[in-house]
Formats: sequence, structure tokens, C-alpha cells
Amino acid sequence: MTEDSPYDPLDYENLTINLVRELMSRGPFDLPLSDEFMGPGVYALFYRGDFEPYAGLRSDDSTHPIYVGKAEPPGGRKGATQLDRTASSLLKRLREHERSIDQGGGLLLEDFTCRYLVVVPLWIKMGERFLLEHYKPAWNVVLDGFGNHDPGAGRRNGEITWWDAMHPGRAWARELRQTRNRSDAITRLEVFLADQENP
Repeated sequence: MTEDSPYDPLDYENLTINLVRELMSRGPFDLPLSDEFMGPGVYALFYRGDFEPYAGLRSDDSTHPIYVGKAEPPGGRKGATQLDRTASSLLKRLREHERSIDQGGGLLLEDFTCRYLVVVPLWIKMGERFLLEHYKPAWNVVLDGFGNHDPGAGRRNGEITWWDAMHPGRAWARELRQTRNRSDAITRLEVFLADQENP
């Protein structure tokens, strides 16, 4: 939108900016989370530790996420549009991430914070998309695979994700084809960070 364009509060960008502002005003909350809450929504994870390859990803003030994601309500992929206040899909997703971080080599759970926002299902995908486009978080863009689930015993012929190459430790990932290693992942991250500095 240019300065001479009329302001449209229902414009996609304005709607999602408002959602992201609300998300970024919540917390930050230390991991592991101590509070229980219900509902679906969007979230962002932030790193503040001393893992050397992540020096350029540190966000001590929890303003630049290392990962963003969403948790849809039960049935969300099949078109559910109502907020189910009895489901804890967002909390469950964050707990899954806590386990992955805890199992990932080179990481400490206490080096992470998060922000989360319970959202009416209509806005969940839109909010995640804007977060991805705006922040380009490393674990979404260049070291992808953090949010993956165990593919199951019958589908483990795929290759290890970039995240698991950087942070080996998840038991199911050890059964994938080990085509990448930490050195490869660090090189990939360095190129990404250099591109971010010199777009």
C-alpha cells in the first residue's frame, strides 16, 4: 500500500499485521510452558542460547523468531471453522516442539521462549503465512523439518531433514537416510544469513 492509497482495514495485509502485532504483544513465555490453555492458534519460537552457529539468530528480546507455526482445531483440515474451546491443539503442538528441542543435539530447552495467540480458525492459516513471509524464520526456511512428525515405520525411506542434520537426536529421524550432516547444515545456514544481510 502506498501513502496515497486509501486505507482499507479489511485488506489482507492490514488484517494480518494486526494479528501479528497481537501475537507479538503476548509473553514472551519461557519453555517449558508452565500454564495450561485451550484452543487453536499461531505461535512463534525464539532462541537466546549460545549455540555458535546460531549467533546470528539470537533474539534476546523475543522479537525475531527462529520458527513460526500454527495449530488448527480438530477437523481444521476438513473445514472446521468454529473455535473449539475444549481442544488444546495449540498447547499440544508447543509440547511436541518442547520434546523435539529437548531431544535435539546442541540445544537446551531453557534457551527458548515463545509467544502464542489463540485465534478463531478462519485467521490461523493467514496469520502463519504472514509470519513466514515477514520474518523468514531459519527453522522454517533453511533448516526445515523441525515441525515434522514421525513418518511411521512404513514410510521411513525419506532423507533426514536439515533440522535433524543440525540437531541429531530424535529417534525416528535416525531411521531416515542420513544424507546430510551438521557441517552441511551449518554451511547452508551461513549462506542464508549472508543473503539476509545482503538481500
